[in-house]
Amino acid sequence: MMERVTYLYPEIALFITTCIVMIVGLSRELKHRKLCAPISGLGLLAAGVLATGLVPGFHVATGAEVDPTAGQILLPNLVPYAKVLVAGVGILLLLLQAGTVDRVEEARIASGRAAFNPLRSNRAEYYAFFLFSLTGLMLCASADDLIWLFLALELTSLPTYIMVTMSTSRHSSQEAGVKYFFLGALGAAVFLYGFTLLYGATGSTNLNQIHHAIAAGGLSGLSLAGMLLALLGVCFKIAAVPMHFYTADVYQGAASSVSAFLAFVPKTAGFIAILLLASCAGWTHGAGDSLPDALRTVLWVIAALTMTVGNVLAIWQNSVKRILAYSSIAHSGYMLVGVVAGPGGGTFATSGIAAVLFYLLCYGVMNIGTFGVLACLEGRAGADGEPAEIESLDDLRGLCQRHPVLGWTMVICTLSLLGLPPLLGFFGKVPLFTSAISAGEIPLVVVLGLNSAIAAFYYLRIVGSCLLEKPETTTGIVRVTPFGSRPAGALASAAGVIVLAIFGNGFMAASEKAAAYDGGHVEKKEPRAAGVPETAPQALGPAKAEGH
Repeated sequence: MMERVTYLYPEIALFITTCIVMIVGLSRELKHRKLCAPISGLGLLAAGVLATGLVPGFHVATGAEVDPTAGQILLPNLVPYAKVLVAGVGILLLLLQAGTVDRVEEARIASGRAAFNPLRSNRAEYYAFFLFSLTGLMLCASADDLIWLFLALELTSLPTYIMVTMSTSRHSSQEAGVKYFFLGALGAAVFLYGFTLLYGATGSTNLNQIHHAIAAGGLSGLSLAGMLLALLGVCFKIAAVPMHFYTADVYQGAASSVSAFLAFVPKTAGFIAILLLASCAGWTHGAGDSLPDALRTVLWVIAALTMTVGNVLAIWQNSVKRILAYSSIAHSGYMLVGVVAGPGGGTFATSGIAAVLFYLLCYGVMNIGTFGVLACLEGRAGADGEPAEIESLDDLRGLCQRHPVLGWTMVICTLSLLGLPPLLGFFGKVPLFTSAISAGEIPLVVVLGLNSAIAAFYYLRIVGSCLLEKPETTTGIVRVTPFGSRPAGALASAAGVIVLAIFGNGFMAASEKAAAYDGGHVEKKEPRAAGVPETAPQALGPAKAEGH
């Protein structure tokens, strides 16, 4: 049990930080309430440092012993990589959150028109929900049980429903929150029902034992149904077809800072869950299919439809946030290609799992820049005093002339999303191609290449509006937000796109290590002690199954 606690040090740090933020955010003093963001940043930094110390055998920071088999042993090195990734991208996301809530209320208090009322203050709750969702994401990486995985996915998702609703005072945010909540409940019901079928088919909720049961007897009809339903429900988290319909409306209705959060956090949780579920089904690479035929076929079709639907629908949009929403759908399709490819890889090919993990880092960094620029640009204030967000491509016209730093940030990050060399997105997309080619998924590679070409149309529309067109004077005043951390977050994202493209070999190597797949563990049958019922769980041993 203590070995499991050692793996949870980053989550414990975030939970303690959340408790502090909930108290500080309700202080009557503005200078104390403003500490919510710095405290959250320190908590994320501490969680990242603690996660870097998680190596098989011991914890670097504390010296405590870490049993590598204390959790799931199919992807044993996934935990530290995923948690460092969450902490790092979480800090970038935190920079965009300033002024998302309580902006109008704080202005009224500062002007003396209202007194501080803790019932009307949302700062404490908002940053607490922000941290709770990231905590749930880290717990997804630590999951070794279906029940744990379900609770972690819901801890990741439930705060986001409220964050969307409270992100602005507009009715569109409330509508987006309601849509997101009900469709999220549907997705949760579907994958939870799949989990119950997996339990019924294998007799266990433990991921290692589920893998052993499937490796020993293959996918039965019941376990196959459970796996398919579980994957279908998790498709909601990653905004993949056919669970993608909410994406554009929710991204458009939420504040840009929250849309950036949605584009990374639930998506990452969903892909971690998909990798864990696929690991239970087992990969065979080289001599046979990447996954059992039925699962491979379903994921193949979902990947092809997701990237195609996302890119084609993005072409018809004029709203920048809706373009980026459909772009997010397409990128989920790209990453599913890596899942289909599996853990194999030749001399010149990265494994598909490593390609997915590295692309999550790339997508998180470059996508924050685009939404960060949108969060920095404001229109006229409405009747409630809250400034309007920019909406259309017309608002971006001549941005490189009006606000060069923000304009070039948008250009760099958008071109990186396109995958233009030598930016980070190119180096993130190449492993997806090579892993799929190595796995023999040539038709899927062709679909991926065609969709990358289709995506160039709408990405270059954004770049052209910012870089080539003259400023538009008839669409209203567009000014830069007074919150300095938002431009800092967007600029840090653009810098990351360039720096990681040059010095990203270490991160690629880390993703390769995190993707190490060991599907050869089987249950070691120990003699049953007297008085121990036959249904008691057996210990897992390191022996490899013959012929597996």
